[in-house]
Order: sequence, then C-alpha cells, then structure tokens
Amino acid sequence: MNIREKGYLYLEYCEFRKELNIKTINAYRIDLKQYFDFIGEDALDKQKIEDYITVLHKKYKQKTVKRKIATVKAFYIYMEEEEFIPDNPFRKIKVKFKETLKLPRIIPRMEIEQLLNYMYSHPTKNDKYWLRDVAIVEMLFAVGARVYEISNIHRDCVDLSSGMIRIMGKGGKERYLNIASPSVLKLLKRYYSANEAAIRKSGYFFINRNGNRYTEQSIRLMVKKYSRLAGIERNITPHMFRHSFATYLIEEGVDISCVQPILGHSSIKTTQIYIHVAAGMQTEILRSMHPRNKMDLLGLVS
Repeated sequence: MNIREKGYLYLEYCEFRKELNIKTINAYRIDLKQYFDFIGEDALDKQKIEDYITVLHKKYKQKTVKRKIATVKAFYIYMEEEEFIPDNPFRKIKVKFKETLKLPRIIPRMEIEQLLNYMYSHPTKNDKYWLRDVAIVEMLFAVGARVYEISNIHRDCVDLSSGMIRIMGKGGKERYLNIASPSVLKLLKRYYSANEAAIRKSGYFFINRNGNRYTEQSIRLMVKKYSRLAGIERNITPHMFRHSFATYLIEEGVDISCVQPILGHSSIKTTQIYIHVAAGMQTEILRSMHPRNKMDLLGLVS
C-alpha cells in the first residue's frame, strides 16, 4: 500500500470515524495531495519532510503553513497508530511559528443597529423570505455562531419553546446556545410559522426559495445586499457578527472563560484575541470621549 492509498484511508477515518465536516475533509485532502506530490514515496525521509516545511514557509503566510503542517502531522500520527510506519519522523522535527497578531474586524454597534433598523422597515417585511433574512442576521449577532453553523442548523435542532439551539461546530463538536432575546425568539417563531411545510420537507431550519438549505454563500450575499441598501459603506460579512458578539460581551464585563464555550473554541487562547480588540476599543473611547481631553486649560505642564 503506497502513501496515497494510506491517505485515502485516513480521509475515510476522518469522515466516518471522527465525523469531521466536509469542509475540513476537503481541506485535508488538498493539503495531503500537495504533500504527497512533494514527498513521493519518501514518507520517512526526515530531510525531505524538512525541505517540504521550508517550501511552505516560502510560499504561504504563517497561518496557512501552520494548518498545512498540522494536517500532515495528524496523518503521521494516524499512520503510526495503525502501524503503517514504525516511527513518526515528526517527533524529531521542531517546527516554530511566529505569527503576527491579526485582530478580528468587528461591526460598530451603531452600524448593527442601522442594518437592523433598515431590515425591519423594509417594504417586504411581511414576506416569508424577508423573515428568513432578518432572522439569520439576528441569530448571527444573538449567538455568535459561524456562518456554516447557521446554514446547517437542522429543524430538529431548534426548540422554539425554550429558545435552545443545538449547533454543530468544528470537528463535529456540538454545543447548545440559547436565544435570550424575546424579540428575536418571537421573530424565529414567525419565520418558522410562515415556512413550516417547506422546513419540515427540507429538514433544514433556514431554506431558500427552492426549499433547500440556505447556503453559506447565499447568507454572505444577503448580508452584503442589505448592508448596501442600509447605506453602510463598510464591507460587512457574517463572520464579523461573531467577532462583534464576542468583543461586545467582553466589553460588558463577561468573563472570557464564559465566552469561550459559547463560541465553541477548544482553547481559551483562541478566545483571548477578543481581549485585544476590546482593549483597543477602550483606548479609542477614552481618547475620543474622555472629558479631560476636551478641557480648555491654560497651558501644558512643562
């Protein structure tokens, strides 16, 4: 059995045993093909593996390099566990990353309000598809879920009596989130009532005009359309609602350890990025709004 055949077995293992989502599987497939094309049958050649890592660093940004190496390392762990190889060469390879801190983009509160006000005043506000669109935007901000998580919510994952929603996150991990806003929950009930027959037939909670799942790309285009119609110049994406959700919770004093499970982060280090965003906003608020900076004093201290 050659290394590519072992790779196919690993992808099957990830799909059917680990139950990873299709996007993760496809990313693994691309990363492994790239690796196999480089390494050939020299799977245990430590120097060739090191050469591959060097090539990655030359071609890609650190975040992409980190992901691609993680894919290959996981594949080698699988091969060792299945006894396809005697030893894992990655145990003797040191990989270090120096990533620049890229702060997530958030939506100013006034622009979220501006968008929702426009959507609620839209001429088609009694239309069942308008109900779907505004319900999705409200949910993006209400629970901070990823766009693919929202798109893939099944009908039986939503309890409209309690407001509890079961979300399937990365790696097939599930978490339960609550729609705590009575007005948002009321809106979801209106949407469901207007589309109940089609939702039951589809099995998905958010559906398109053909009765199929409302895709991630459709949600992105919908958010872009309404943002433009609302007169917002900023390029707003669904994921920015997730960033805004987390940042504003932390600004309101919510402990980061409480935000972490809501977002579905496996490590609190991932959630800590929002502390930097919140701190940055606090600095801007203090700079522009603090009354001391508006005082007209006689002179500066020498």
